[in-house]
Amino acid sequence: LFGFFVATNAMGEIARSPLELPCGVQLPNRLVKAAMTEGLADAFSRPGDALFQLYRTWGQGGCGALISGNIQIDRRYMERPGNVAIEPGAAGDQALLDSLKKMAEAGKCEGSAFIVQLGHAGRQTTYMVNKHPVGPSAVKSQPIGVPMGDPRAMTLGEIRDAVTRFATAAKVCRDAGFDGVQLHAAHGYLLSSFLAPRANRRTDEYGGTLDNRARFLLEAVKEAKQAVSGAGPPFAVGVKLNCSDFLKGGLEHDEAIQVARWLEDAGVDFIEVSGGSYENPSMMLGPEAFKDMTSVRGLGTSTQIREAYFLHFAKDIKAAVPRTPVMVTGGFRSKQVMEAALAGGDADMIGLGRPLCGMPDACKRMLKGELDVLPRYEGEDLRLPWYLRWLQYVMVGNLLKLGATQAWTYNSIIRMGQGKAPTTQVNLLGELQAFQKHDEGKAAVLNNLDTVGSHTNPEKKGVSTLVVVMAAVAIGLAARKALR
Repeated sequence: LFGFFVATNAMGEIARSPLELPCGVQLPNRLVKAAMTEGLADAFSRPGDALFQLYRTWGQGGCGALISGNIQIDRRYMERPGNVAIEPGAAGDQALLDSLKKMAEAGKCEGSAFIVQLGHAGRQTTYMVNKHPVGPSAVKSQPIGVPMGDPRAMTLGEIRDAVTRFATAAKVCRDAGFDGVQLHAAHGYLLSSFLAPRANRRTDEYGGTLDNRARFLLEAVKEAKQAVSGAGPPFAVGVKLNCSDFLKGGLEHDEAIQVARWLEDAGVDFIEVSGGSYENPSMMLGPEAFKDMTSVRGLGTSTQIREAYFLHFAKDIKAAVPRTPVMVTGGFRSKQVMEAALAGGDADMIGLGRPLCGMPDACKRMLKGELDVLPRYEGEDLRLPWYLRWLQYVMVGNLLKLGATQAWTYNSIIRMGQGKAPTTQVNLLGELQAFQKHDEGKAAVLNNLDTVGSHTNPEKKGVSTLVVVMAAVAIGLAARKALR
């Protein structure tokens, strides 16, 4: 299956060289498994055997570092019902601490650094958990086929509480043996939405000017760093930041550069550059979301632009933060483009996602020289059922494939957590249905959670296969519309 990817030369010296973050955390090489939502927590939102198995598999895959899926700081506002959550009082929850320690040990089994991504879904909270989310303002995330509730604006007390929750969770992660945390300020989640005028209409100290919109993020970084300071092994505090929201009224690229400067002044240990949100999921669609941008912005059509689609924007951020390591995630597949990004000083770390869902040891293979190009799981191997195959000749069929690719990514993570080998021999509608069924099952058993939308509330209803398919189409359409 993978004969096409055979190579003869090991990756270059920079990719194979270790990297020391400002705090002292050591990465054995520059390839990083980027955060991907897992949806594998138990009914109390704790890690269990599936997550231990998953991260043991990735821990044996040769990455310099692993970044977990977004562990939530507030169970009431989760991105998926199967998220892990660390809430106030977690320090006294021995079952949670023990499970987090096992998760850390699994990921670090062969020397990779293991960093926890901490997040709060905000107005992008799944309807399966809560139909009444919160955000900077009462501005709903525009639907793309994924049901989301009408948010209410957070009070100052709730903002203060969220800052404290980020700090508490960071300390718990340090005590559990992880090597750092990454605050998720990208993709339209809570911290990201505060940065965007489109979502943030506040008139107090957390809205309006860019420095006000960045206040929440900078306070969370400051308190997280304070919480993990002191004696003990080095511990990193990083941030995932959009280079742009790629939306009218969203965070602009020049604003992202300034926020990155403030983050460097705040002493973050690394910045990961990404882009997009549920309103324009460029982080999922990749080049599909940039078809109209190459000519408009003069990005060109080189292999590097088509493949590493955020690298052009990351160059500007890297130039603005010379003391801070920068990680770029999104679309990297070839050894040539990865090595060029590292050698050119445009990135210090390369983030990889989807390839590691089909080939969990891809980093090890590429570093050894067994691969020149990572597998491209972008829909080529996912087929429509025979009775819908005619759709491949129209746009709807291609959009369905894009949605199915994302479902395959989620389901591959679930399969690896079950100890199964990844496979591309799947059915499009089957992947979409399986993903929906898995998350509805997780929502149905959530314990000690009473929110409108959770299993305790009769308003919660399932979603039909037709709606799931329509959501897949809507994701592609939303990206194109947002860029016009």
